[in-house]
Amino acid sequence: MTAMTPGSNIPLSAARVAVDVSAPVRLDVSGLLLTADGKVRSDDDFIFYNQPTGPGVTYRSGGGTAPDAIVVDTTAVPPGIEKIVVTASPDAAGQTFQGIEPTATVRNADDSSVLATFTPPRLGAETALVVIEVYLRNGAWKARAVGQGYANGLAGIATDFGVSVEEEPAAAPAPVAPPMPTAPPVDPRIAAPVTPAAPPAPPAPPAAPAPAASGKINLDKGRVSLQKNQTVSLVKGGRPLLSQVKMGLGWEPAFRGKDIDLDASVIAYGPNRNHLDSCYFGKLSILNGAIKHSGDNLTGEGAGDDEVIVVDLGRIPPEATGLVFTVNSFTGQKFTEVAKAYCRLLDAATGEELVRFDLTGAEPQTGVMMAKLIKQFSGEWEMTALGDFVKSRTVRGMVKPAAQAL
Repeated sequence: MTAMTPGSNIPLSAARVAVDVSAPVRLDVSGLLLTADGKVRSDDDFIFYNQPTGPGVTYRSGGGTAPDAIVVDTTAVPPGIEKIVVTASPDAAGQTFQGIEPTATVRNADDSSVLATFTPPRLGAETALVVIEVYLRNGAWKARAVGQGYANGLAGIATDFGVSVEEEPAAAPAPVAPPMPTAPPVDPRIAAPVTPAAPPAPPAPPAAPAPAASGKINLDKGRVSLQKNQTVSLVKGGRPLLSQVKMGLGWEPAFRGKDIDLDASVIAYGPNRNHLDSCYFGKLSILNGAIKHSGDNLTGEGAGDDEVIVVDLGRIPPEATGLVFTVNSFTGQKFTEVAKAYCRLLDAATGEELVRFDLTGAEPQTGVMMAKLIKQFSGEWEMTALGDFVKSRTVRGMVKPAAQAL
């Protein structure tokens, strides 16, 4: 094993290498495929959590318990690509590397043996780093320690290398709501394993729409069909529904023969609207398994829910009091190209549909907040239909507007 210093390089003794970056805080790790002019060929050459695969390069999530990594198969890197740079930035918005000592580890991807390590020195106001580069020189692949810092985050790195960075507009001011209450302690016992993916459910019996007023209703009379901004209390027979539920999200292409690749996610918040974590196709489990994602659907075709998120309400930790369910189009297709988008809440044990919200309008945006679940002082959860559109292709861009929607 070699301990590298800035500018040093080593020949790669393995055709497939993994570069992981660890730190005392959660990091986002990305990779960019560069040509001889130091630029990407297109945005497809930017490999990260929401676009995890590219030619010869893949993003590997550590699931929150291990470092994220970029895996490079040098035998599969296409002609014309001469360098893959590995970048890292703190997950928390605006956090710098001051007092944080990240370490990159270059491994043989097949047996995990360590080839080299690198800890960039003297970090301060940087919010993103180019840590390691894997490059081709005279027909041989090598790794070089870089440690170049950026004060304008991952967007600065991406822009330098030719990636088109979508600017997120400032969210419109939202009415100030009182902080969500801290939930009372819940039963910490571990529930049985859950298989998130669900087969297409049979058509549910017709449900009477919720009253036009925005007042709360409950589940005593059976399935509830919500309209935008209406709320239902997840109470049945006077008792809170503290069991496993599934949030199914579905859509279809508006134009026949055209695939729609949308990504369903859920963002968890604390009582002060503080972001705790996000569950999406690149991170299928959060909050110690209390929330699980079924995985990515790449087309939107077929009957039934396209993506399913399983929520064990009884295992949600007390510090998590708000959940916002979102859908994004990373490929840039607008929701005016989507038909029949909906979300529905099901009893995970019986498959019974409890609540449904059909998105009846569309805007030429790339993100939509579908619904939110908020825990009350009493311990019961309430679901509110949102249907608010946002200019964002990734769940990360939904964190701030979703917090304001709580």
